[in-house]
Amino acid sequence: MDFLERTIERAKSDIKTIVLPESSDLRIIKAASIALEKGIANIVLVGNQEEILSKASENALDVLQAIIVDPLKSEKYDEYVNSFYELRKKKGITIEKAQEIMKDPVYWAVMMVKRGEADGMVSGAAHSTADTLRPALQIVKTAPEAKLVSAFFLMVVPNCEYGKNGTFIYADSGLVENPNEEELSEIAIASAKSFKLLAEAEPVVAMLSYSTYGSAKSELTEKVVKATKLAKEKAPNLMLDGELQADAALVPSVGKSKAPGSVVAGKANVLVFPDLNCGNIAYKLTQRLAKAEAYGPITQGLAAPVNDLSRGCSAEDVVGVIAITAVQAQKQ
Repeated sequence: MDFLERTIERAKSDIKTIVLPESSDLRIIKAASIALEKGIANIVLVGNQEEILSKASENALDVLQAIIVDPLKSEKYDEYVNSFYELRKKKGITIEKAQEIMKDPVYWAVMMVKRGEADGMVSGAAHSTADTLRPALQIVKTAPEAKLVSAFFLMVVPNCEYGKNGTFIYADSGLVENPNEEELSEIAIASAKSFKLLAEAEPVVAMLSYSTYGSAKSELTEKVVKATKLAKEKAPNLMLDGELQADAALVPSVGKSKAPGSVVAGKANVLVFPDLNCGNIAYKLTQRLAKAEAYGPITQGLAAPVNDLSRGCSAEDVVGVIAITAVQAQKQ
């Protein structure tokens, strides 16, 4: 059973409710139809019911089991406005501004999660990462135990002898642009926990750089060295090492040569990149050149699961993120 099949089975074992605010996008309607047909999750679509059902019918898709909520017609509109106003009034939000914001499907969907009317949200097929995660940070906020919200891609590489049967986490590849050493250590520890939850395997974390064990020295490599030290102090039982070049992290023979004695070299399945440039470029190269499945950006550190999508995603990618979000919701 591959990663996606296993994740779908886990999602089906304890059905959660996932809200999708981008209901005017055909990929989202198709993903909703598939998720409902397979029994992955209960689905809420935010938008105009007539338009959603018409588009579904035109494309032979069935979303009749979905709950469809139109913020403009909802009897809960005033409740949502007041809830958002109470959350944000100290930040200068007026009741009039709250009324305007609650017409936005993404904000509405995140408020559903905050109020416990949905267990998680998936958006981003037609919105930027900022427009997806800003409402989450404003409404759901950071989990009590988390020091940082970050994002990763769950990568599944076909016919791959590395990682956990070709399964990896690439972090941060979606949110934190230029983490300092403290933030990088938090990303590493959070990503290890996410890997254990989603891949159901022991995380082996490589702190990546263009240098292995001091083969080069610069401000860039020193950040990774310091982050590695911090992460080891915070999580001494975690299999984590750095700084490592990508080949030393993944390939056993190279790891043995470049980093003899490392418990991580040649075995890594969680790849922590020094900045968003590296992480985002790496995931897209892996996706396109290795024909990998790329699920995400999946967030970690929020008080409830709100996950982003790449705007280049397919309906099948969305189904995968719905299943992942459901599994995260089961944990929380």
